[in-house]
Amino acid sequence: MQGDPLSHGLWETTAPAAPSTTPLTTGVVAQVVVIGGGYTGLSTALHLAERGADVTLLEAVEIGFGGAGRNVGLVNAGMWVMPDTLVDALGPERGERLIAFLGDGPAHVWDIIARYGIDCDATRAGTLHVAADQAGLAELNQRHDQWSRRGAPVHRLDRSETAGRLGSSRYHGALLDMRAGTIQPLAYARGLAQAAIGQGARLFTGSPATGLEPCRGGWRVSTPQGAVTARKVVFATDAYTRNLMPDIRTQQIFLPYFNFATAPLPDSVLGALLPGREGVWDTRKIMTSFRLDRRNRLVFGSVGALRHGGRTIHQHWARRAMQRIFPQIGPVAFESGWYGTIGMTRDSLPRFHQLADGVVSFCGYNGRGIAPGTAFGRCLAGWLLGDDAPLPLQPTVPQSAACRTLRSACYEAGAQAFHVIDARR
Repeated sequence: MQGDPLSHGLWETTAPAAPSTTPLTTGVVAQVVVIGGGYTGLSTALHLAERGADVTLLEAVEIGFGGAGRNVGLVNAGMWVMPDTLVDALGPERGERLIAFLGDGPAHVWDIIARYGIDCDATRAGTLHVAADQAGLAELNQRHDQWSRRGAPVHRLDRSETAGRLGSSRYHGALLDMRAGTIQPLAYARGLAQAAIGQGARLFTGSPATGLEPCRGGWRVSTPQGAVTARKVVFATDAYTRNLMPDIRTQQIFLPYFNFATAPLPDSVLGALLPGREGVWDTRKIMTSFRLDRRNRLVFGSVGALRHGGRTIHQHWARRAMQRIFPQIGPVAFESGWYGTIGMTRDSLPRFHQLADGVVSFCGYNGRGIAPGTAFGRCLAGWLLGDDAPLPLQPTVPQSAACRTLRSACYEAGAQAFHVIDARR
């Protein structure tokens, strides 16, 4: 994308073409203007248009340019934090409401994919959170107990059952979540865009929002060649926020994440490797994730950026780590590698902001953007149109993260150092 193979890698080369869009070159009027063409923005636009609202979406680059087109493709329920931790942070009523909302997040994704026939390699086989050691196993037991008390379809697997699911004896156990699954993430974003256009939404790409000012019709959002006047404004830019509304960006610490994709694996290997095609991630502090795509490429990733020497370091580590987990695959070549940015909030919880009268934002997904972004977009559309149902988050004021630039740099450098050491084991 944009001539950079390290931005979207495999997803760019295998996704269906994006719908035809152009830059905004004139002045338009809408009920709602959405800024950002990722999951939250596209879901908001789609659900508004489904209900007959006049909505315009502005994307600075291309549909799915940010995290929506770069992530691993795991459609997970909930957030990183455990359910009880979320309740401790928000209180019993609001906490349990958000847990239930996020637990239903994958169902919203599967529903949209089915209703609009989105070709995005949707695989509803569940995901596996695997224990890298005994401490990780204890963590998974806690997660299992807390989700089970709330009736979630999560299942604790012992070491033998986990090995059967993975084709690897490396892990001590796993938590299988049957609400979850995997998708081709950029294909899903493009499918959302096509669905929104089909329902009457106007989408403009190559149209960064450069100005926001109040006007008689509500708000005027300027772009380099045009402007939108609307009563309501939705910022759905998250970690890829530019200069407009910098408070969205400055409250987050940025965590880089990369993926490498192998060539399609032969049938002789595939018989035992992820036979159920679950998506997987582990309990290590510097996490490893892996899954198969439609053509049986193994997509293998971790924390780090493929720049400033990181590409060589992380690629070498990925080959060694893959061999440790799946020695049966033998030497492999990577077809592609890419990376992006995860925005992390102080407490690992998402944020809802009313930035001004009629200007709102959801952000801070902490690496869980697919299902929450889709679900938040749906409920935000209803809220903007006057539905009585409360939003699952109370509005908060953005607060800048302390030492955010230094801490973001430390994450990137720390991941490189860890992978240099880990590759030597």
